[in-house]
Amino acid sequence: MKVTREIKTAVLVIASILLFIWGYSFLKGKELFTSYTTLYVVYDNVEGLSASAPVTLNGLTIGKISGITIDETTGKLKVSMQIKTDFPISRTSTATMYSPSLISGKQIAIHPNFEDKELIEDNQFLASSVELGLTDSLGEKIEPIQKKLQKLMSNIDSLVTGLNNVLDKDGQDHLKRSLAELSHTVQQFHRASTSINSLLDQNKSQINGMVTNFNKVSSNFSKISDSINKADLGKTVRNLNYTLGKVDVLMGNLQSGKGTAGKLLNDEALYNNLNSTSQELELLLQDLRLNPTRYVNVSLFGKKNKPYVAPVTDSISTNN
Repeated sequence: MKVTREIKTAVLVIASILLFIWGYSFLKGKELFTSYTTLYVVYDNVEGLSASAPVTLNGLTIGKISGITIDETTGKLKVSMQIKTDFPISRTSTATMYSPSLISGKQIAIHPNFEDKELIEDNQFLASSVELGLTDSLGEKIEPIQKKLQKLMSNIDSLVTGLNNVLDKDGQDHLKRSLAELSHTVQQFHRASTSINSLLDQNKSQINGMVTNFNKVSSNFSKISDSINKADLGKTVRNLNYTLGKVDVLMGNLQSGKGTAGKLLNDEALYNNLNSTSQELELLLQDLRLNPTRYVNVSLFGKKNKPYVAPVTDSISTNN
């Protein structure tokens, strides 16, 4: 049977159409002659995720992203996935969008829940989650730092503006003079430190001797403290307190008139008697001094004594 040109043309056109459909489907991530399961997941933002991006399970590619559509009502993005695997995926598994490296686009990784035994079916939805990549993590960490730097730069700008307003020509001159005086002060301090170092070098032997003497004094003081410690100073203090207590009791007894000494100190009648006796003794001595012959009579010719005349009272006290 002879194949006509029309038949060849029709076969070529049909083949071209099939090839075009296959290529279009391939570019969209669909395969015409392969059985697969279609699953869906919803994200708020899919920046960096494109159609035909791989879908992995524990690092193994098990499918591709077949399409991304937007919900006009909620604004959320629905991602459809073509899964080719016999691995059991539960309904409570999670589809996590992540970035495997710095230069590659984002992918979706399915994290299965092995505790759930109910398997997901075709055209059902998985729970979604987003794992920040290195760039996103750095961006989130750098963003507050950037804000702080911007605020700091604003403060620096305000500070510089304030300094420019303050440091006019007179202020600049004052600042220059202050810096010059500060430099002069530093030079003087350097000279003083040099002089001190020279003085220390010259008197190094004396300083060493002073330190040695101080060490000896501290050693002697340590020995003295040890001697005081061994002398049982506490016992001595206790004995002294006991003796002072006895003295205090004795003084109390004297003041209260207890005992012979207390009675002598506190008996007013005894004091008056002693005072009267002293006065009488004084009068007797005065009379003995004025009239000694009355008490000592030595007469060779039998001369009679003079009659007794009472002495003048308190003549000695009066003369004194």
